Amino acid sequence: MRVGIGYDIHRLTEGRDLIIGGVKITNEKGLLGHSDADVLIHAIIDALLGATGLDDIGTIFPDTDPKYKDADSTKLLKFVIDEIERKEYRIVNIDSNIIAQAPKMMPYIPKMKSVLSKVLGIAPSQISIKAKTKEKLDSVGEGLAIEANAVVLLSD
Repeated sequence: MRVGIGYDIHRLTEGRDLIIGGVKITNEKGLLGHSDADVLIHAIIDALLGATGLDDIGTIFPDTDPKYKDADSTKLLKFVIDEIERKEYRIVNIDSNIIAQAPKMMPYIPKMKSVLSKVLGIAPSQISIKAKTKEKLDSVGEGLAIEANAVVLLSD
């Protein structure tokens, strides 16, 4: 068994779609980043990479590489899953949090679980996504950013 922890945060900005967990969320602002800035998928990717001892997301998908400009994070996640499967690891479960003052994430979580389960090749019941706020504290609580964290358990 192997455990990995992942974390990501991105600033909210106008003129971008808000994509979290592979789902477009209705909001006037989106996340700023080189790719689609999907904080949940980025946290899951880093947790998976950490559990397998591979390099982190920024090393594998550098923001200096134009081929990742506006990249769909579900495709990045699929690449990582293929690498993990080559190493003969299997996902036991994923536990994650999306931390955002707004918009409300709960209505989107079932769709996120559906999208992620298809990309990851696991059952939705193996994925936990919880929505949290920062009670109006710090940059997330002030509505300037959204963050996510994830823990994964792999079997070999």
